[in-house]
Amino acid sequence: MQRIYLDNAATTPLAPEVFDAMVPYLKEHFGNPSAIHAFGRKTRAAVEQSRRTIARLLNCAPGEIIFTSGGTEADNMVLQGAVRDLGVKHIITSPIEHHAVELTAHAIEGASSAEVHWVRLHPDGRPDLGHLEELLKATQGKGVLVSLMHANNEIGTRIDLDVIGSLCRKHGALFHSDTVQTMGHYRFDLERTPVDFITCAAHKFHGPKGTGFLYMRSGAGLKPMILGGSQERNMRAGTENIAGIAGLAKAMELAYDDLEGHQRHVQGLKDLMMKRLKEEIPGVGFNGDASADALYTVLSVRFPDDGRSEMLLYNLDIEGVACSGGSACSSGSNKGSHVLGALYPERPGANIRFSFSRYSTTSEVEHAVTVLKRILQLEAVRA
Repeated sequence: MQRIYLDNAATTPLAPEVFDAMVPYLKEHFGNPSAIHAFGRKTRAAVEQSRRTIARLLNCAPGEIIFTSGGTEADNMVLQGAVRDLGVKHIITSPIEHHAVELTAHAIEGASSAEVHWVRLHPDGRPDLGHLEELLKATQGKGVLVSLMHANNEIGTRIDLDVIGSLCRKHGALFHSDTVQTMGHYRFDLERTPVDFITCAAHKFHGPKGTGFLYMRSGAGLKPMILGGSQERNMRAGTENIAGIAGLAKAMELAYDDLEGHQRHVQGLKDLMMKRLKEEIPGVGFNGDASADALYTVLSVRFPDDGRSEMLLYNLDIEGVACSGGSACSSGSNKGSHVLGALYPERPGANIRFSFSRYSTTSEVEHAVTVLKRILQLEAVRA
């Protein structure tokens, strides 16, 4: 049986070049980078070179990059730190943020005097900019953090960082964007983009799991969330994940080597799947923004509620097609997607997220459509 992987928004396979870059720091270069001897100096140099590489690609200062265990930790650092350290009394966010932001916002509201405001959304998941400006005007001068993800991990809808960042600057608000799904897939110019904090997880673009970073604009003033040693310029205690950091930097370099070619390839796969699904499966639809402006790696598909799609995700797995019903970060939970629930609370039918990478192929897309068609035909017979 052919097995294909179309769940790249959950995680991506490690690039061979990334593995090769990590191996020396798993074997011979094992020194603690906080040590002053030669073994420590070797690994310290690797950490700082990786920091410089990432800063160069993002057009920011190396000191603005703080290595973390991934996007969830980085998001928590921003939201919790903004309330604790920066005098933030109002958080403006949306009900379709990643749980790392949404649940943290709820927890902050329950444990502090900070208030959370939920911006209204258009049917495709884009924030209502008029309502956002209303909220910014009402809270102006009272300590405000806006947290809106660059692209939604379930439906692919993408926001304009420049437009929203400019609104935040106009009204004196800090702006944080979870860029976990877009880092390594789009170019960023952080010298120009009006954003104060963004986050990254290496495993979303063929890097290692358990490694990421927080970009914090110089002078932002957050204090460390994890206390202990003086690592990461006193911003994140704990011995650094040297191999992971080296792998993260290599994955960033690979992504940027041919970013436009990667975009064309993956967008082509997404377009092909949309076309083939519409041709082969009557009543199929798409969640969020399915236009070329959306995140090109993600396609959220809605199948008709006709009694044939109840076990669709399970049957796809049995047939060797790996995909997702929503966010893999919520695996183990019996709850449905909070994103789809917020946008389409009354909409019936099964929802499947297919997500692609540079290693995905047209034959895999065609095979997935063939399998879907066969499963739905079998379900029709059983019904």
